[in-house]
Amino acid sequence: MPPEPSVPQRVVAVVVAHDRRDLLLAGLDALAAQTRRPDLVVVVDNASSDGSPAAVREWAAAGDLPLDLVVLPRNTGGAGGFAAGLARAVHRHAADAAWLMDDDTVPTPTALQEALGALQRTGSALVASRVVWTDGRDHPMNTPRERPGASAAERAAARAADCVPVRSASFVALLLDARAVREEGLPEAAFFLWNDDFEYTTRLLRHRRGVASRASVVEHRTRVFGGADADPGERFVLEVRNKLWTFTRSRPLDARDTVLYGGATVRRWARAIARSQRRGVLLRGLVDGVRQGAGRPEPTAAVLAGLGEVSEDVRAVEAAAGRAPLTPAGPATGLPPFSVLLPVWARDDVAQLRRAVDSVTVEQELRPDEVLVVRDGPVPADLQRALDDLGARPGVRVLELPANVGLARALEEGLRRCRFDVVARMDADDVSLPGRFARQLPLIAAGADLVGSGLLEIGADEDDVVGRRVPPTGAAEIARYARFHDPFNHPTVVYRRSAVAAAGGYRDLDLMEDYWLFARMIAAGARVENLPDPLVKYRVGAIPDAGSYARRGGLRLFRSELTLQRHLRREGFTTSVQAVRNVVVRGGYRFVPTRIRTVAYRALIARGGES
Repeated sequence: MPPEPSVPQRVVAVVVAHDRRDLLLAGLDALAAQTRRPDLVVVVDNASSDGSPAAVREWAAAGDLPLDLVVLPRNTGGAGGFAAGLARAVHRHAADAAWLMDDDTVPTPTALQEALGALQRTGSALVASRVVWTDGRDHPMNTPRERPGASAAERAAARAADCVPVRSASFVALLLDARAVREEGLPEAAFFLWNDDFEYTTRLLRHRRGVASRASVVEHRTRVFGGADADPGERFVLEVRNKLWTFTRSRPLDARDTVLYGGATVRRWARAIARSQRRGVLLRGLVDGVRQGAGRPEPTAAVLAGLGEVSEDVRAVEAAAGRAPLTPAGPATGLPPFSVLLPVWARDDVAQLRRAVDSVTVEQELRPDEVLVVRDGPVPADLQRALDDLGARPGVRVLELPANVGLARALEEGLRRCRFDVVARMDADDVSLPGRFARQLPLIAAGADLVGSGLLEIGADEDDVVGRRVPPTGAAEIARYARFHDPFNHPTVVYRRSAVAAAGGYRDLDLMEDYWLFARMIAAGARVENLPDPLVKYRVGAIPDAGSYARRGGLRLFRSELTLQRHLRREGFTTSVQAVRNVVVRGGYRFVPTRIRTVAYRALIARGGES
C-alpha cells in the first residue's frame, strides 16, 4: 500500500560527483536558487582529480546553503556514490526525503517545489523530474515510460497532479520518500555503473507508487543528445551483467514485468550490436557480461566497507532493511588470496595512476587482498600526493624506494614485500577490465603458475581502442611461440611468486626483463596458460612515434636483443639456428621506422585484430 500523503519536513539533496567541477558548481548554484531550497546538500565526491572538493568547500564558505562534503578515497562509481550519499542523508542527517542527482544536472528554480507537491498529492514513494537537454528537448536518456498495467484510478490520480505513473526512473533527478529507503535499503553498489537506478527504483516500486512529474524540470547537461541506444563500447559488459543481476538476483519485477522489460532489453541489445561500428567489442562484452551475471553481486555494505563514517551509515541503513551482510567480506570463493604489484616512477601520470588502481580494486568482480604500489625513486610533488592518498586506502600499501633502480629491480623488491604467493602484475598507466581476476584466479587455483591474457591497445583516451593482442594458448603452443616472441603480455600476468623465484626472478635487461623471465619459467617447468580474451587495456599513446612502439626501436633495444638471444641460447632455450634467426629478424626490426614497425608488430604479434 502507498504511504499516507504527507509533506516532508526535511529534504536533503544528494549530488554524486566525479571530475566535473564546473558542472557541479552550476548544479549547486541551481540548488541554492530553488524556490523551496533543500535543508541540506550532501555532495559525494568519488575521488575526483580535478579539484572538485576544494571548489565545493570554497562554494560552501561563500554561501548560506548548508552542505556536507563527503570525499571518498576511491571511485565507487555512480552506484556506490548514490548508495553512500543516500545512507548519509537518511541515517546521519535524518532526512524525510532525499533528492538525488548527478553532477551534470541543473534543476530549474521550481523543480524541488513541484516534486514535493507531486509527492504529497499522489502519495508516491518517489517522483522523477522531467529531464531536458540544454536546448529544452526531452532527454531520451532519462525519459521514464508509463507503468505497464497501471489502473485507471492510479492514472487519474497522477494526471490530477500533472504526472504519469512509472515503474522505474533515473537518478538524474529523483525525489525519494525516506520511509521507502529505510524499508528497502540502498542501491546495489556492486553495479558500479549502469542499471543501478533501474534496479533500485523497480525494487522500491514493486509494491509502491511512483510518478514522473511534468512540472518539475531539470536540465541534464550531457555532452551529446542521445539515449540508451547509443553505442556503449567497452562498458557493454556492465550493462549485460547488471541487467542479469537485476532479473535473476534482485528480482524486483514480477513475472509479467520481467517478460516485458527483459524482452525490451534483448531488443535494445540486438539493435546496439547491429548498429555498432565495433561489433566485436559488444559481442565480447555480451559474453563476458553473461558470464559475470551468473555470479552474485557483493552486498552493498561489503562494497563500501573501509570508508569510515560512510561505511557506518551504509551498514545502519542496510541492517535496518535486513540487507546487511553477515560478514564484511564477500562470499567465499575458494580461490587463493592474492596481491597486485604495481610499479610507479617519476614520469607516470597522476590521473592514469588513480584510474589503474581503481580498475584493480573497486571495479573488479574479484578483488585483491592487497595492492602494493612500488615507487621507483623520487617522483614529482603531485604524484607523491597521489601516492600518499592511495596509501591511505584500505588494502593499498606504498613501498618507497629511495632511488630509481629500474623496473626489474623494483619488481623484485616488490615481490619480496608482497604478502601473498599469488601476485598479479599491473602497470600505472593501464586499465584492468572488471572480470580480469575472476577469469585468471581460477586457473591459478587449478594449478597454473603463470596466467596471462589478451589486451586492448588504447591511445590517450581509454575508449580509443587502436589494436588488440591475442596471445598463444595451451602450454605446448606457448612454449613453441616463446622461441621467437614473448608469449605473454606482461601487464596482464598473474603468477606464483615461488615459481618466479624458482626461475631466478627478474633480471635487468632493458624492456625485455619480462620475456627473459617467462622463458626461464617455461624452461624450469612452470605450468603456464593464456586467456585469449583481452582483460587489460594497454596504453600505447596517441602518437605512434612517441609511444610504446617508439620505445621498441633503436640501438639500445638492439643491444638488449643481442643480450637476450645470447642468454636464451646459452641456457638451451633456443637452438643456434633459432638464435641467428631471432637476431636477424627481431634485431633488424629495431631499426625499422616506428610507423612501419607498428604495422609489422600488429600483423605478427597482435593477431586477431579488432573484430
